Amino acid sequence: MQIGDHSKKKKQLPHIGLRIIKSAVAVFMCYIVDFLRAGNGIVFYSQLSALWCMQDYTYETRKNARQRTVGTMIGAIYGLVVLVIFTGLHLEGTVLFAAKAVIVALSIIPIIYTTVVLDKRNASYFSCVVFLSIVVNHANDVNPYIFVLNRVLDTMIGIAIGVSLNTFRFRRKKNTDTLFISGLDDTLFNENNNMSPYSRVELNRMIDEGLNFTISTLRTPASLIEPLSDIRLKLPVIAMDGAALYNIAEKRFEKVYTISRDAADNVAEFLESMGVSFFTNIVVDDTVLIYYRDSENEIYNRIVSELRKSPYRNYINRPVPKNEDVVYYMTIDKKEKILDLKDSLYNAGFDSRLRITITDSSRYTGCAYLKIYNHNASKQNMTDYLLKTVNISTVTTFGTIPGKYTYLIEPGDSNAVVKLIKHDFER
Repeated sequence: MQIGDHSKKKKQLPHIGLRIIKSAVAVFMCYIVDFLRAGNGIVFYSQLSALWCMQDYTYETRKNARQRTVGTMIGAIYGLVVLVIFTGLHLEGTVLFAAKAVIVALSIIPIIYTTVVLDKRNASYFSCVVFLSIVVNHANDVNPYIFVLNRVLDTMIGIAIGVSLNTFRFRRKKNTDTLFISGLDDTLFNENNNMSPYSRVELNRMIDEGLNFTISTLRTPASLIEPLSDIRLKLPVIAMDGAALYNIAEKRFEKVYTISRDAADNVAEFLESMGVSFFTNIVVDDTVLIYYRDSENEIYNRIVSELRKSPYRNYINRPVPKNEDVVYYMTIDKKEKILDLKDSLYNAGFDSRLRITITDSSRYTGCAYLKIYNHNASKQNMTDYLLKTVNISTVTTFGTIPGKYTYLIEPGDSNAVVKLIKHDFER
């Protein structure tokens, strides 16, 4: 059995985002302010400060603004002190040059140390840049103190423009009465198994502003933690095709549909009698344990060798303890064998007590997964449970299967979900 070949898709150029446009506007506004100041300052420093404040999120913008302000003030103060020292030096030629070099170099030590004492270590670079721009480039000006004043003022102007532009929002009524649920693969994620920068930034911003959003997926929590690590989800995700409700932030299961022990024993005995190699997924203390046994099934063994390397998966090669509740069983094989196995399970009457699903494998050509769940384990049931938990009655869903979701998402546009959410959330 071979890993399926994936045809190379034409790389799409990213969109020009709002942050890029705001950066250009900020640079232009600095020119306007410089014109109004009749050229008394240096617009270059204002523009650098404005661009530094152009961050993805508002809290990052304010953080960078504070960092730049502190750095500028420290650098300007030390610059003034050194300028005073320079004016008192009655030296000439090489001796004067050497003295200035030593003073400037030694001054870097207290500058950086000051940022450490004030617990503003991230501002040390800017403090040094401001200091050096004053004492190296402008120490010989007719009135270097005017430059120091303008240097500080230029920075404050740039910070004011950058922060104002990047935090400005038109006031809109937010739709906080709807639960938005999106699929993951080919829906919110692109072909590289991650979100586009646009979707990540906009989704986080809307969640911060009260958006009720979560994910519904076939995936296990282990395969969600890393790709969703930079998404500030506040609601639990519907995982394992509706068998579990998992809180990523707190790393705990809020609800799990398990198979009754009698039914689980019967399924395991039946699969063993059929010579089927299968995985048994259970949850113990908010940890997923995956039991397996030695097998001659090549794909089965490959899954074990590849996935057990993950720090979020726990594979155990031994029989399942009798007192543990099973969340679901899973096996993989050639599709024709999987279809035959499904027929055998149906003929044995398991379909009346359990939910049996078949999913084509995108990774292994010609293969399919068969999973066996509690009959109540479904995305719809878990969605209904989540709606009651958050006390919301309206739900908007996004997916790739026609007729099953509020919005049908065509594969290829990973920004479509966030754009639609933005339209419905920010009325």
